[in-house]
Amino acid sequence: MVGQALPHRPQRPERPEVRPGPALRRRQRPRRLLGGRHPAGRRLRRPGPLRLQAGPHRGRGRRLGLGRGQHAQLPHPPREGEGLPRRPGGAGRARGSQGPRARRPDRCGGRGLEGPARRRPARPRGARRPRWRLRAARPARARAPVRRPLTVQPQFRARVGTEGLRRTNTGAVLRALRRLGPSTRVELARHTGLAKATVGVIVADLEAARAVAEEGSRPGVRGRPGRPVALRGDRFVTLGLELNVDYVSAVVLDLSGRVVSSTSRPGGTGDALHDLARTALAEHVGPESIVVGTTLAVPALVRGDNHTVAWAPNLRVDWTDLAATLGELVPGLEIEVSNDANCAAYAEAHHGAARGAGHALYVTGTVGIGAGIVQDGELVRGGAGFAGEVGHMPMGDSTALCGCGRRGCWEAAIGLHAMLAAVGMPELDTPLLTAESVAERARTDASVRAGLERVGVDVGLGIAMLSSVLDPEVIVLGGYFAALGDLVLEPARRTLDERLASDVQVRPDVRPSTLGIQAAALGAAEQSFGPVLTGELDLTA
Repeated sequence: MVGQALPHRPQRPERPEVRPGPALRRRQRPRRLLGGRHPAGRRLRRPGPLRLQAGPHRGRGRRLGLGRGQHAQLPHPPREGEGLPRRPGGAGRARGSQGPRARRPDRCGGRGLEGPARRRPARPRGARRPRWRLRAARPARARAPVRRPLTVQPQFRARVGTEGLRRTNTGAVLRALRRLGPSTRVELARHTGLAKATVGVIVADLEAARAVAEEGSRPGVRGRPGRPVALRGDRFVTLGLELNVDYVSAVVLDLSGRVVSSTSRPGGTGDALHDLARTALAEHVGPESIVVGTTLAVPALVRGDNHTVAWAPNLRVDWTDLAATLGELVPGLEIEVSNDANCAAYAEAHHGAARGAGHALYVTGTVGIGAGIVQDGELVRGGAGFAGEVGHMPMGDSTALCGCGRRGCWEAAIGLHAMLAAVGMPELDTPLLTAESVAERARTDASVRAGLERVGVDVGLGIAMLSSVLDPEVIVLGGYFAALGDLVLEPARRTLDERLASDVQVRPDVRPSTLGIQAAALGAAEQSFGPVLTGELDLTA
């Protein structure tokens, strides 16, 4: 049936078949499609019949879907779905650019050109399309940026100027070597956030100053192994001193953090301290070594300038004569003064039982009672530098006389003299010897154990109050508390558990000191390296 529409086909008028023809150009005779490049500035003349049958291939703005390098012919019917053939080049094409490609035949479920075109969002009339598409920021292809805390310690802030920046970077490298141990230049650059070239220059300067030295290559490393760099301990040292009521101590510390010598002697006088310090320097500091700092730890209130003793109730010392005497030990070097509890807390945080703790509290156990507070490895000194004077809290026997002249202080209940009064034993040369003799006696004497039980309860009451105020992660008991061990620590822990205000509170870990009676002197020596590790004191000068 010719001319009759079938019921299952859409009815439309018959049209003569229009076959694709060659592209025509203005004022130019027809030529082969791929016969070469056409002159610039000429456009295709598209015949009308092609426009009628190019409806399925229209693109943006209902225009013909033809791009640069494409001609105006339709695909051959047997090869429906293939992309339009392309010319190698055409008029108006930018050098090195490519025109839009036809849709691949494997797209849209294999329908090729018959597949639905991707719809673009409508734009207001007259709006221009942006020339460049905005993209989200991409991360760098190199390593991720070094993340630094928002709060920066004042002593670690960068200084103004090239010289100040160099000193700051040198201090960062020294602190990294202290924390990591022997490390390659790549590891130091990764840890400090500095460029590898900058680290290399700093290491070269420190090596010339004999502050660091290269070690052998690490075995078992693929590729070209880096040579680790380590701090040298035979060039730069510090001297830490402690003057207490009945003993003196001296510690020599090298740049790598190794204790060169540690000595204690009975006697709480300036002459005894001077003799001990002179002996330590003569025996343990070589002729090529340089003493870069000296700090004296005392059981007293020290002002923020680290030179002025404001109040020392348990010491009877002429501070002017002592400063002049100690100044003769290292000519040209100014001696700083610090609180003994702060020095001991600093030592425990960097070398002892509180190492790695974010917030720690140290309580001394000598004739006087004091505390040192450490937050992220740095001391909390308070507004005037007097933070940690917990020995004079009103706690314990209200009739007990304290060394400050008042009654009812915590120091009068748990100090060394109060402990000896509770157990009924005499005092020996040093607090360590006294505590060891009390512990030996407690093994066989029930009255001594009972007296230590009462002292432990008073210790627990005090640290429970401090825990509610400060919320420390670790509490370290030093002095004679560490020598007595669980004889005092167990009742203190039980009392602390009973006195916590709520079950939500986490009981701090109560630990004995691991540094013994030399903790304050060691902390004083460690504090003397502060200007070196922050870059204030230049070792390469």
